[in-house]
Amino acid sequence: MNSKNPRTTIPAPLQSILSAIPLFAPLPPDDINTLSKLIEIQVFPKNRTILHEADTANYMYLVLAGKVRVVQHSNDGTEQVLAIHRKGAFFGEMALLDGRTSPATLIAHEDATVGLIARTAFENQILTNDRMLRQIISVLCSRLRESWFLMKLSRFSSAEQKVRGVLKYLGTQYGVDDSRGKILSIKLTHRTVAGYASVSRETASRILGRFSRAGEIELLASRRMLLKPTLFLNPPFL
Repeated sequence: MNSKNPRTTIPAPLQSILSAIPLFAPLPPDDINTLSKLIEIQVFPKNRTILHEADTANYMYLVLAGKVRVVQHSNDGTEQVLAIHRKGAFFGEMALLDGRTSPATLIAHEDATVGLIARTAFENQILTNDRMLRQIISVLCSRLRESWFLMKLSRFSSAEQKVRGVLKYLGTQYGVDDSRGKILSIKLTHRTVAGYASVSRETASRILGRFSRAGEIELLASRRMLLKPTLFLNPPFL
């Protein structure tokens, strides 16, 4: 974990936040209250690294506010985005389950409040609860599907196919239905799209501009994006 002066704060009320997270929803109020006392809260500003690839994972992390992106860096320093976790998401549980670190870096995609659960609390409060275990399994399956998508994306022959595939995937994950199509509920920069598609930012910008002129997408205020129905009519089909 990056320990370079992340601010610490206690969101109020923490119990209400935990109760709204699907992983902890099955817990009775007394268990939620106990768990809330075991969580260390840290706030990371946008683009601050939360966890490096080589760090030893002794914690499970909860996104209590904001968004966190999971990335890998190539030898030339290019950032590939593997996932964007929103409020209610959790990560780091695999390292606590098998004792191995995850080959990814976690970065605050925007100002983010993160809760840390130490190994002891994880073992005593989570691994002993069948409903929470089933929820963890469900999330692990979802992340496996994300990995399959990224493998499939890497086989696309052109940069345009990769960018289109990324937008379609983000539409299924973060799209909010609108009369005009799907509005992505995350702020999306050209660099983020490039990271998902493993292309340069300049290439991503050029392709997004082409999609915009063709009426397949529309850039909205606050870095939101509208995906129009015509985007989904063209290959690749995921």
